[in-house]
Amino acid sequence: MGSFLSEHFLLETDTAKTLYHEYAAPQPIIDYHCHLPPAEIAADKNFENLTSIWLDGDHYKWRAMRTLGIDEDYITGEAPDREKFLKWAQTVPYTVRNPLYHWTHMELKNYFGVTKLLSPDTAEEIYDYCTGELQKSSFSTQSLIQRNNVETVCTTDDPVDSLEFHKYIKESSFGTKVLPAFRPDNAYAFEKVDDYNSYIDDLARVSGIEINSLDTLLAALQNRVDYFHKQGGRLADHGVEKIYYAEATPADLEEAFAQVRKGNALTDHQKKSLTYRIMLELGKMYEQKGWVQQYHLGALRNTNERMRRKLGPDTGFDSIGDFSQSQTLAHFLNELDSTDQLAQTILYNLNPSDNEVIATMIGNFNDGSVKGKMQFGSAWWFLDQKDGMEEQMNTLSNMGLLSCFVGMLTDSRSFLSYPRHEYFRRILCNLLGNDVEKGLLPHDLPWLGKIVSDICYNNAKEYFNF
Repeated sequence: MGSFLSEHFLLETDTAKTLYHEYAAPQPIIDYHCHLPPAEIAADKNFENLTSIWLDGDHYKWRAMRTLGIDEDYITGEAPDREKFLKWAQTVPYTVRNPLYHWTHMELKNYFGVTKLLSPDTAEEIYDYCTGELQKSSFSTQSLIQRNNVETVCTTDDPVDSLEFHKYIKESSFGTKVLPAFRPDNAYAFEKVDDYNSYIDDLARVSGIEINSLDTLLAALQNRVDYFHKQGGRLADHGVEKIYYAEATPADLEEAFAQVRKGNALTDHQKKSLTYRIMLELGKMYEQKGWVQQYHLGALRNTNERMRRKLGPDTGFDSIGDFSQSQTLAHFLNELDSTDQLAQTILYNLNPSDNEVIATMIGNFNDGSVKGKMQFGSAWWFLDQKDGMEEQMNTLSNMGLLSCFVGMLTDSRSFLSYPRHEYFRRILCNLLGNDVEKGLLPHDLPWLGKIVSDICYNNAKEYFNF
């Protein structure tokens, strides 16, 4: 690879190199938000081949392949795994300047020691070699987590989940903590009434509470919050376009919930008012438990109806949304804060035009009770790349305290995604190193090194207190 992906990759100054190699790289990883399947961790699974660990479920790669004109059969279809990989190898050289180009070669290098560039010329050799390596015990799911010095993994789990695999992992000899995180989006997914009622029936079954009113729905959710807490859960997460708000009386809310339980579609106003109330009451539950609540804001999902019907949701047809965020978000946080029931909160923003909105919003509700109580979350999804991470950290630096930031997470379904932490850490160190070079910061390596270590590990360790 020559100078590409050298030990000083992304590090433009001597200060950046020192900060990364001496202060950032040695830090353990707290991966406090990801989508790794707990069943695959519990089974200590080995993957059949490089396609199954690398391409299955990865809509970042799928979008790139579609853009290049590759037929869907080689992406999500029935083509053999080897042929799918060869099509991905055909795509990679054309992903230059997309983060996929960096991630692909970092993962090949970090996990497999492969330093050749992936292309049609090298594809067969790389596929065969890496598939062979994947059969070794050192490439099982638990081994992949531990070789990256991962201290804690927080998965993303529905309230109805039994958490049986988390229990199994906890009782095993696996040294990394694997904790559940509560994702209750289905509790207010009112668009498809039949699906919603089927879900509420499942929630009633696992909670042991008959759900025939809004109050009993909230009681069932409290039951599951308690259950997650007993299993080590200390985080909740919501994936919403924005915080929606609509005025409604308690009687209005109960009537709306009764209507949906009868199988009747709700008005837009009813959906918004019910969703707001459910999320507000959940927020109070989180604070009572001492949890951290996370809100992923701004995604416009499943925009291509033809492909959604063909492939289902979450298959690579989502984009950045341009929702108005500030007013209703402030209303929501203020209502929780007004009764001193605002939990530690992380706000993730998908639209870069809202970076300043989020960075200033968190400052409205920091109250000195906890260091960095309100967090502007790491650059997310489409912004999870060099420019996006730099913009998020620059905005946070200008309008808040970068030094209190809890840093990076993978937000990934892949066991090969941990180099994203390295990517983030190199970018962070380069930002600070460039500021030193320009005379914007003093050349105080012990102090800057402490800031780097805090952002990479110590702040998260203190903030989440797992």
